[in-house]
Amino acid sequence: MEIRIGVQNVAREVVLESEQSAADINALVDTALSSGQPLRLSDAKGREVVVPSAGLAYVEIGPEEVRKVGFAQL
Repeated sequence: MEIRIGVQNVAREVVLESEQSAADINALVDTALSSGQPLRLSDAKGREVVVPSAGLAYVEIGPEEVRKVGFAQL
């Protein structure tokens, strides 16, 4: 699923593909915001993204379904 993270005072957003569920990501965001600890997410390639919770503007979580690419039979 695609995750977009807006950071305060930064023009670009952080975009990553993750294999975590939406519920897991919501729990990580809630924990980071309530504890003041950085938000740590890992992407599908094993890289880790760390964003300070004080700088979070928004977190957008895309749909969990996989988009199919191709042509349908007529």
